[in-house]
Amino acid sequence: MEDITLQSFLIAFMLTLIAGFSTAIGAVLAFFSKNDNYKILSIGLGFSAGVMIYVSFMEIMVKSKDSFFAIYGDENLAEALMFGFFLLGIGLSALIDRFVPTDVNPHEPKSDGELQVLKSQNQEAHIHSLKRTGLFTAIAIGIHNFPEGFATFVAALDDLSLGIAIMIAIAIHNIPEGMAVSLPIYYATKDRKKAFKYAVLSGLAEPIGAVVGFFLLLPLMGDFTLAITFGVVAGIMIYISFDELLPASRIYGDQHTTILGIVMGMFVMGLSLVLL
Repeated sequence: MEDITLQSFLIAFMLTLIAGFSTAIGAVLAFFSKNDNYKILSIGLGFSAGVMIYVSFMEIMVKSKDSFFAIYGDENLAEALMFGFFLLGIGLSALIDRFVPTDVNPHEPKSDGELQVLKSQNQEAHIHSLKRTGLFTAIAIGIHNFPEGFATFVAALDDLSLGIAIMIAIAIHNIPEGMAVSLPIYYATKDRKKAFKYAVLSGLAEPIGAVVGFFLLLPLMGDFTLAITFGVVAGIMIYISFDELLPASRIYGDQHTTILGIVMGMFVMGLSLVLL
């Protein structure tokens, strides 16, 4: 990685802010959502998955392998190390999911029917449960957003176009997470400001994860650290795509909206890499 300037640091940090605070978009959509308007969200989630899958396999894993090869000069060893840290990224994501309760896990998408239950008028006996769901979902999303923020930040520092692509993908996938936080809190308290606030706060972990991760690794930053980081980041993004984005896309739409989004995401990402 080239010498990090204040400008590159601020740009990378701004991208993580945008990605994190897209939970606010989900909060706003939740207030006005109807039974039949999730098709665009389904396409958007498929698009996000397409971007993440394409960029992980075509760019991030390649960067990891190239960095290991630059250090050791052995292609087989570079491939093995890249693959090992890729699996580590998947394992870390799975470990986080393992310790988050299923009912508040942002990687467990809500069906349209489940979302509408939250909007039913008979809420009196469920206010405490709804508040708990919203608050714990916010905490769970914060935990998941921490490594995602670091991934966006490091990618942007090394390659701005790659960082922007990851930012867009993560921002889209944060929209339904904002809905998951705001819906139960809003329908328990009837307070849109409070629901919006918790949705925004859940996204705050994104830039915090970026800065904390960066300063922890700053003394060690170099080809070896970058090689490890990109391998792990690719694993995290693939896990997010297959565990969260694709199932959620199918739930909010159908197989046709999902594949449309995937193809669009891969096309836009591939075209941008060719043109840049």
